[in-house]
Amino acid sequence: MHGVQLTRGRYAGRLVFGVNTETWDGSRVTANHAALVVSDDHGGHWRVGATDTWPIAADGTFRQKPSELTLTERTDGSVLVSGREQDGTDLGHRTQAVSRDGGGSFAAPFHGLPDLYTPQVQGAVLRLGGRLLLSCPADPDRRRTMMIRSSYDGGRTWDSVDRGTVVTADWSGYSDLVRAGRDTVGLLYEGGAADARDEIRFARFTEDWLAPRRGPDPHTADLAPHARPAAVLGGAASTDGVSDGALRFDGTDDAVRLPFRAGLPLGAGEFTASLWFRYTAAAGEQPLLWMGGIGTSQPQVWLRGEPANGRVQGLITVRDGAAAPRTAYVRTTTAYNDGEWHHAVLRRGGGRLSLSVDGTETAAADVPGSVSRNSPFGVHIGQRMDSRALFTGAIDEVRVWNRALSDAELSDPKVLRSPKDTVLWLPLDRVGG
Repeated sequence: MHGVQLTRGRYAGRLVFGVNTETWDGSRVTANHAALVVSDDHGGHWRVGATDTWPIAADGTFRQKPSELTLTERTDGSVLVSGREQDGTDLGHRTQAVSRDGGGSFAAPFHGLPDLYTPQVQGAVLRLGGRLLLSCPADPDRRRTMMIRSSYDGGRTWDSVDRGTVVTADWSGYSDLVRAGRDTVGLLYEGGAADARDEIRFARFTEDWLAPRRGPDPHTADLAPHARPAAVLGGAASTDGVSDGALRFDGTDDAVRLPFRAGLPLGAGEFTASLWFRYTAAAGEQPLLWMGGIGTSQPQVWLRGEPANGRVQGLITVRDGAAAPRTAYVRTTTAYNDGEWHHAVLRRGGGRLSLSVDGTETAAADVPGSVSRNSPFGVHIGQRMDSRALFTGAIDEVRVWNRALSDAELSDPKVLRSPKDTVLWLPLDRVGG
């Protein structure tokens, strides 16, 4: 990655770049470190400045490993440091910190970015006028779809994948950004049609090639405590629901995405997810609810229709300590793709994972561990997390509780009207904005 020479404030002229290191005690690695090294004499002498340390437990687990650090000077003279997050238990595959004293110290420890979707990979940041740019693949599981994302608030928030600018849909990996002229940015990156490491590619672009800044998406209410409205993507439209309105999804770009908040990850606890669905698709993956990461190793919870296989399936993938990921799933014996409304309930509790549709239940043994750990985290209705499968049909009244509800509670109007223990509550009866 590139370093920078600071241009603003009392530290103007200082050279700064990022490193990451580990502590070895003779038998194992005991700590991860992220640091900045600085020079005030044009590279004649260097010293270690800001340092952030994350201890590694005896079982090999740790919260973060900020690595492959990339940095840029913000308009106020502070330094934004962005890193690859590698196998820590904190959510997200990107992590970042800020130095306000020219790289001498970090204002706060590194913190993960759960809703910035990218695989574990090196990336680059660069300031371009009033926006910051981030180059890295957009697929949260695999190294593909090189994308440029923007931040308009100094890196506090970043564009979601539906707002970024795609450089290539090919496999892609490491990258770096550089100012190649007054108005031009250069992007050097790994890419290939068959593998991310097939070629080293170079692209030039100007700011007007990037997707313009977009206003807020239409939204629908989330009635869970302290929740913000959910974004309605692609033009998902209202339709008749079970008792009021519902949302209709076109299978092309329609979805509902919840903004990240600390109350959404379900962790290692019990839960209940309930929703109504209606569809007629005879093929394709039909995602209903997705919470967490994606792929065979990332913690996740999902529920989807699989009409070609004649079933509806619910699945959890968990991580428990340093053990390898484990998965449990439950499947119905019919796809319920008859165009009528059906009620699905996915439950984890009492040592079981169960799925019932219209009261007919199938169950499997639970696997202990967290369903939301060390991966990008998103909550989507009608969409797979990597956007490679979308639902065609209608969904209504999506609820997730952080405990296993009984059948009696699920039919109790008093319980269904209460926000108690509710992680998310999407009536999906209207769209605003």
